[in-house]
Amino acid sequence: MTDPTAGTGPEPAIRPYGTWPSPVTAALVAGKTLGLGSVQADGEAVYWLETRPAEAGRTVLVRWTGTDGIRDITPAPFDIGTRAHEYGGGAYVAAGGRIAFSHRPDGSVWIVTPGTAPRALGTVPGLRFADFAFSPDGTTLFCVREDHRAPGEPVSTLVAFATDGEADPATQAGRVLVSGPDFLSSPRPSPDGAWLAWIEWDHPAMPWDATRLRLGRLTSDDAGTALADICTLADDGASVIEPAWAGPATLLAASDHDGWWNLTRWAVPDGAPEAIAPMEAEIGLPHWVFGLRSYQPLPDGTILAIAIEHGEARTLHLTGPVARPVALGHPAQCPTMLADGSLAWLDTPPDGAPAVRHGRMGAPSRVLRAATTLDLAPGDIARAETIRFPMPDFPSSDGRHTGHAFFYPPANSRFRGPADEKPPLIVMAHGGPTGRAASAFAFKVQWWTSRGFAVVDVNYRGSTGFGRAYRRQLEGQWGVADVEDCIAACRHLVATGRVDPARIAIRGSSAGGLTVLLALAGSDLFAAGASLYGVTDLRALAQETHKFESRYLDSLVGPWPEAEATYLARSPLTQADAIRTPVLFLHGLADAVVPPAQAQAMADALASGGVPCAHYTFEGEAHGFRREETVRRALELELDFYGRIFGFTVPDVTERVVLSGM
Repeated sequence: MTDPTAGTGPEPAIRPYGTWPSPVTAALVAGKTLGLGSVQADGEAVYWLETRPAEAGRTVLVRWTGTDGIRDITPAPFDIGTRAHEYGGGAYVAAGGRIAFSHRPDGSVWIVTPGTAPRALGTVPGLRFADFAFSPDGTTLFCVREDHRAPGEPVSTLVAFATDGEADPATQAGRVLVSGPDFLSSPRPSPDGAWLAWIEWDHPAMPWDATRLRLGRLTSDDAGTALADICTLADDGASVIEPAWAGPATLLAASDHDGWWNLTRWAVPDGAPEAIAPMEAEIGLPHWVFGLRSYQPLPDGTILAIAIEHGEARTLHLTGPVARPVALGHPAQCPTMLADGSLAWLDTPPDGAPAVRHGRMGAPSRVLRAATTLDLAPGDIARAETIRFPMPDFPSSDGRHTGHAFFYPPANSRFRGPADEKPPLIVMAHGGPTGRAASAFAFKVQWWTSRGFAVVDVNYRGSTGFGRAYRRQLEGQWGVADVEDCIAACRHLVATGRVDPARIAIRGSSAGGLTVLLALAGSDLFAAGASLYGVTDLRALAQETHKFESRYLDSLVGPWPEAEATYLARSPLTQADAIRTPVLFLHGLADAVVPPAQAQAMADALASGGVPCAHYTFEGEAHGFRREETVRRALELELDFYGRIFGFTVPDVTERVVLSGM
C-alpha cells in the first residue's frame, strides 16, 4: 500500500520524528540479509562464510571461481562455526584445494575438497576446535583445541591432525603439540614447513593486555607431527597478535609495545625484533574471536594493512617504512590475495550493505555476493559524522580528554520532521567493553535513522583504535568512564541543538548492557533504556562466566573476591532502586557468556520497585541473535518500546511490547 502522507515530489512530507514509515523493514533486516564474513583465497578461488537467517541461522561455506561462479561447499545440515572461547571465529581454512571446518552443533572437525562429501577428522564429544591452518603440503592440520570433557575450566592446547587416509579413532582428538598456557591461538606454519609460530597467554591477562609469541621447529616421530626447539620471540608485557609469515625465515606480528598495535618483523629463529612503519594508528583488533586478519604480506615483500586511526579504518600499502593509502573500498579485514595477484575482501562501506568483492589495487572491483539487495535511495541512508566532544570534570576524568563518537542524523528521502521539533536520540554503547564502534553501514543504525531517530555510537574510554593508553583508561573504571562518556556525548548533542533532550534512549548489548543500566541509575538524561543480553550482576558474572572472560574483570573492576565492594557498587542489580526509567530486556536462553538469570534478576528487581519494564527471552539463542524470527521480533519489540515511552504509535509492528506497571 502507498502511504498517503509520503512526499511524492521533490519535497519530503512532514511527519513527526520516530514515526516515519521506513524502507528498512524487519523482513529486510531479519530474513533477507545474509551474514557475510571470513573471506579467504585459495589459488583462483574465493571462499567466505554465509549466515542465513532463513535457514535458522545456519552458516554455509561458499566458493567462487571465475569459471564455476558461486557454489555452496557445505550442504545441510552442516553449520560452520565454533564455540571455542564461546565467541568462536577461525572456523574454517582453505588451502591447496582442501578445506577444514568445524561443525558448530557438536564441535566436530571435517575436511572436504570441492565436489566431494565432507569426511570427519575429529568427532570426540566435549572438544571444540578453532583457528585452523594446513601445513604447506596439506598433510597436517594445526588448530586450537578446547577440552570440555572434565569438570572445571576447559583446557586449551595446540593439536595436529593427519589429513590423509581414514580417520583413526585413536587420533580423533588430535595430537597435542603445546599445552600448559591458559590460552593459545594462531598456529601458523612457515611456508617451508620447518617452523610453527603461535600466540599464548595466561590468566588474568586478556589477549589485548599481554601475550607471548612462541616458535617451535616442526619434526616428526612414530606418532606423527611433533615440536622441538621451542623458544620465545616476544614476552615483554605487550600484546602481540596475528602472527603471519612473510617468507620461510621471516615472521611478522602486530605488537603494541610502543603504545599502538604496529607491525614487527623477526628473522627466525633468533633475530631481534624490528619495527615496520611505526605509526600512531592500530594495525590489529582485540582478539575476541579467532582468525582475525589485519594485514597481508605480499609476494613482492610489501605489506597490505588495515590501520585504525582515531577510530576510523583505512587501507595502507607498506613499502619498508613508507605507508601509502590505497583506494580499495572499505575492507572489514585485510584483503586476501589470489594466485593471479588479485584480491578478495569483505567490503563494509558507510553507505551500503556489506559485500564480498574481488579486484585489484588501483582498479575497479566487482561484487561477488552482497549481504542484501538494497533498494534504498541515497537520502534513505544515514552516514556517520565523526564527532569529538569535551569531557566535563567527571570523577574518572580530569576534564582534559576528548570524547569520541559517530553521530547519525535521521535520514529518509520521503519524510522530514517538523521545523519546531528535534529528533529523539538513541545512544549506543558497544559491547566488549574492549571493542569499538565503527562507521560502516549497519542495520542496527539504519533501522532507527530511517524512522526519524538520531543515533550516536560512542567510542568511550577503553575502546580500541585509539592506542593502548586510551584502551587502558577503562582499567578499574568499567561502569564509570564508559557511562560518563555516553552522558557527555548526549550533553554535547543537546547543547549543539541536534536532538530532543526529553527523548533520549540508551541501548547496549553484552557489556554495553551494564553501561546502559548504570547510566539510567546515575543520570536523569535518559527516558528509556534497552539491555540486550547485558551484564547486571558483576559478582555472579565473575563466578559463572566462561573461562575466556573469567578473569577479565580483574582489570576492569578489580581482583575477585578482594574487590567485592567494588563489584557490588558497580553492579546494576545493586543500583536497581536508583532506576526510575522504563527498561526493556532481551536475552537468549542458551547464553553461556552472560547467563539469562542476569536479565531475569534485574527485571524482577525493577518490577518490584514499580519501574515499568519488559523482559523477553528467546529459546535456542546464545550470546547474540542469529535466527530470523528472533531478529525480527527483537527489532519490533524495541521499536514499539520506544514508541510507548516517547508517546507515539509505531506503524507496522506485529507485536506490541507489554510493560509491567504501565
